[in-house]
Amino acid sequence: MSLESEVDLPGGAVLPGALPEALRAELVAFRRDLHMHPELGNQEFRTTAAIKERLEQAGLRPRVLSSGTGVICDIGADDEAGTDAAMLALRADIDGLPIPDTKTGCPYRSTVPDRAHACGHDVHTTVVLGTGLVLAELHRQGLLPRPVRLIFQPAEEVLPGGAAEAIADGALEGIGRILAVHCDPRVDAGRIGLRQGPITSACDRLEIALDGPGGHTARPHLTTDLVTAAARVVTDVPALVGRRVDSRSGLAVTWGRIESGHAPNVIPQHAELSGTVRCLDLETWRQAPDVVVAAIDEVANLHRAKSEINYVRGVPPVVNEAGATELLRDAMIARRGVDSVEGTEQSLGGEDFSWYLERVPGAMARLGVRPPGERTVRDLHQGNFDVDEHAITVGVELFTAAALLDALR
Repeated sequence: MSLESEVDLPGGAVLPGALPEALRAELVAFRRDLHMHPELGNQEFRTTAAIKERLEQAGLRPRVLSSGTGVICDIGADDEAGTDAAMLALRADIDGLPIPDTKTGCPYRSTVPDRAHACGHDVHTTVVLGTGLVLAELHRQGLLPRPVRLIFQPAEEVLPGGAAEAIADGALEGIGRILAVHCDPRVDAGRIGLRQGPITSACDRLEIALDGPGGHTARPHLTTDLVTAAARVVTDVPALVGRRVDSRSGLAVTWGRIESGHAPNVIPQHAELSGTVRCLDLETWRQAPDVVVAAIDEVANLHRAKSEINYVRGVPPVVNEAGATELLRDAMIARRGVDSVEGTEQSLGGEDFSWYLERVPGAMARLGVRPPGERTVRDLHQGNFDVDEHAITVGVELFTAAALLDALR
C-alpha cells in the first residue's frame, strides 16, 4: 500500500495525505458490512472476528479481550527502540443498538431484526481499523516514530460501559494519551467539532418500584393511591433535584417509562418507573445518587408509598484534556486547513470513553457525518441514522496525523 500526497513536517516526520483509492473503497465496504450485521454489547463476536482477521492480514498481532469480544492491537511496540515510549491509544466502540433499522431502499440496511448501528459505532470502528492499516504501512517503511495502540472496545451502550472491561484487560498499560471520535450528524463531513473540557455529560440509570395497598377507586382514602404517587414522583422529583444542587451543574432527571394498573376502577398495588439522571458537572455527579434517592423517598413517603430504588451508576462526563484537544486540532488543521475545525457544545449524552480519561489524558472529537448542504439531521439512536461515508477518510487522516504529530511533542 502506497500513501499519496506526503508532506514533510518538522522533525522529519511524514504526514500521509489522501488515502489510496483501493483502501478508501475497502474501508467503506468494511463499514457497510458491519452496518448490515450489528451486534449488541458483549455479543460482538462476528465484529471482533472481522477486525482481528483484517489486522492479521496486515501483519499485526491483535489480541481479543478475555471476554471474547473486543480487540487490542499494538503497532510498533515490538521494536526495542519503542518499548520505553508511552503509546498513543486510539479507541473505537464496536456495539450496535437494540432498535430496528428503518432506512428504506438502503443496500446496506441491517439484516438483523431489531438491531441497528444507529450511533455510528461502525464508522468509529472502521476509522480506527483504517488508521491501523495506514500506521502499519508507515511502520514497515520506518516512518512511525512512536508505538500506537488500537482499542476496539465492546459494550459502550451497556452501562457502566465496556471501557472498564477493556481497562481491566490492560488496555491502558503503557499509554500516555488516548483519542477517540464520535459521529455528529450536526457537523458536515470533512469537519470536526472540538471542545476543551467537558464535551459529554454524566449518565446514570434509575429504576423505581412503588408499592402499597390498593383498592377501589371509589375509596382512594383507604388506599395508597399509587397512580397519583407515581405521577407525583414523575413531576416533583426533577423539580426538587433542580433546587438542591447548583443549577449550573445541569443535573436532570428524565423519565422514559411508567407502568401501573390494569383496570380503570382499581387502584393498583404496584407501580414502576425508570429513567436517566444526567449531569454536566463531575463533582455534582458524585453527589447525584444521594440527592436523587432522597428526593424520591421524600415524595413517596408523602403519598404513603413504599419505594424501592435501584440507582445504576453509569459514566462520568468526558472531559477533554487541553493537550490532547490541541493535538486533534493541529492534526485536523494540518490535513484539511483551519476551516475544518469548529467549536462544539457540551452534550447531555453519555459516553464511557470517560472512564479512560479518569486514568490518562485524552480527548474526543466530534466527527462530522452530515452530507454538506443537507438540512435534514438524521439524529443518533434513530432507526434511519446514516452517514456521509467521506467521514471515514477524514477520520483516518485525522488519527494518522495525530499519531505522527504526537511524537513531536
